[in-house]
Amino acid sequence: MQAKESNPPDGGYGWVVVVSAFMVMGLTVAVLKTFGLFFVEIQQHFDGLASTTSWITSVTIATFHLGAPVASSLCVRYTHRTVVMTGGLLAFSGMALGFFGFSMVWMYATTGFLQGLGISFSWTPAISIVSHYFSKKRALANAIASAGECAFAFIFGPFFQWLISQYGWKGALLIIGGIQLNICVGGALMRPLASSCLLEDSHSETGPAPGNSVSRTDKEDVPPITHKTFNWVLLRRPEFVLYSIFGILAAMSFFVPPLFLVPLSYSLGIDESWTASLLSLLAMVDFAGRLLCGWYANLHVTKTIHLLAMTITLISTSLMLLTLANNYVSLAIFTGFYGFFFGTTVAIHITVLADIVGMTDFDSALGLFMLIRSTGGFVGPPLAGLIVDMAGDYRAGFYMAGSSLILSAGFLVTLDQLQQRKERGSQTSTKPEKSTLPFSSLHLLKYK
Repeated sequence: MQAKESNPPDGGYGWVVVVSAFMVMGLTVAVLKTFGLFFVEIQQHFDGLASTTSWITSVTIATFHLGAPVASSLCVRYTHRTVVMTGGLLAFSGMALGFFGFSMVWMYATTGFLQGLGISFSWTPAISIVSHYFSKKRALANAIASAGECAFAFIFGPFFQWLISQYGWKGALLIIGGIQLNICVGGALMRPLASSCLLEDSHSETGPAPGNSVSRTDKEDVPPITHKTFNWVLLRRPEFVLYSIFGILAAMSFFVPPLFLVPLSYSLGIDESWTASLLSLLAMVDFAGRLLCGWYANLHVTKTIHLLAMTITLISTSLMLLTLANNYVSLAIFTGFYGFFFGTTVAIHITVLADIVGMTDFDSALGLFMLIRSTGGFVGPPLAGLIVDMAGDYRAGFYMAGSSLILSAGFLVTLDQLQQRKERGSQTSTKPEKSTLPFSSLHLLKYK
């Protein structure tokens, strides 16, 4: 039975897992993406600066990334299902406690730290288990699962705006926390798969053992496999290091546009109801971009890393153009371009990581990648807020985000060149082996 389950099913119950991950993504990252609706309300309530208020989102993003290795470790020790359900409880606690809003520091600790930890404990296992359930259709499955944040963000934009107008920002936080309890429902549907990283390694290293020796062998292999969750040896691989640097620079910019899009629209004199529709538009085109790119990547026409470098370049271009907007129509058009290309990027960047390290080290690489990338997510929003305060214009934040993405694309190009050089080196090293045999045979015949 275990041997049969060692191969990813690429379908079947895996699609239930995808739907569950779809819901988890929506109840975690979508909430984070639409938190910009609370930005002005919280800033005015505490009479703080943009840079001070943006630390709430910064703490959330940093905790989200820093908690990923811990979440990966807990998945190995327990199950993906258990960790996701724990994340749902943490996310609810963060929002519910944020309802009291005692001080800005209190907001950092609740809607910042606790919410970020809940997102990390929910998002990381959800995206990991989808990758384990699928192999050939992994790009498509990841794209569908990640599209959950777009579908929910499309609804959350106007819904959160309505909640704030009816119950105030504190009451809205409490209600949103209650909604996030449904993360536990999605986690309960994530049935553990025997082809997890732990079992794949144990089968490949020890093979099937007859009788009672199976359980004994599995128990003996648990400690080294748990250690692989924190496989620091990956940091010695140039490909992983280059991709991690790309992740840092990308994370510096990914959360800036949703955070400052709402304040930018207010500064242009756009009505609140139209501003909320911008977030819905952003979610809609993001959703389309993910599905389209996931479908295209599944055709294997273009290398995923080439596709990722292209989408990153297009995102940075869109952000630069977005700063030219001076009314709702132009802002909506450029927001649409940004959202679409952002969706295409998110659809494949985890798949590229799996291609670089392989599935044996995927759980470990995902945790380390998120841990390293946390520096970018932690620095990005406050840095953009500081630049906005200095420039006195929210457009400055978008300039910073676009520039960071242009730099990140350069590391993707370098990574691709390194991979191609290694491929050419491996091909040339095998040629002498093929030519040596006939040469040696002819040489022996000559002596005969």
